[in-house]
Amino acid sequence: MKAIVCIWVMMSCMLVVAPAVAADASVEALAQKNGCLACHTVKEKVIGPALRDIAAKYRGEQGAETKLIGRVKNGSSGVWGPVPMRANSPQVKDEDIKIIVQWILTLK
Repeated sequence: MKAIVCIWVMMSCMLVVAPAVAADASVEALAQKNGCLACHTVKEKVIGPALRDIAAKYRGEQGAETKLIGRVKNGSSGVWGPVPMRANSPQVKDEDIKIIVQWILTLK
């Protein structure tokens, strides 16, 4: 009986975790398609900061999503060093920017 309960619990956990992992992969593919990963990676600084570092910096900050959407869309400079981030509008759709920024803010 214990074995059956353990298997059931493990299977239930997989049903919760698997969609989140699949969602991460699809958003990461969206970021790749839109050129984000040419200058950023999830874990390490390349030209721009690591996406996890961005998430850590803005975690819990009121208005972070709106601020980051604006920076991705319009570009920014001086936030992470001397290399400016180019504007990504109009070539990246607003809805794609929002999805990518929301994903970035979940990274740990």
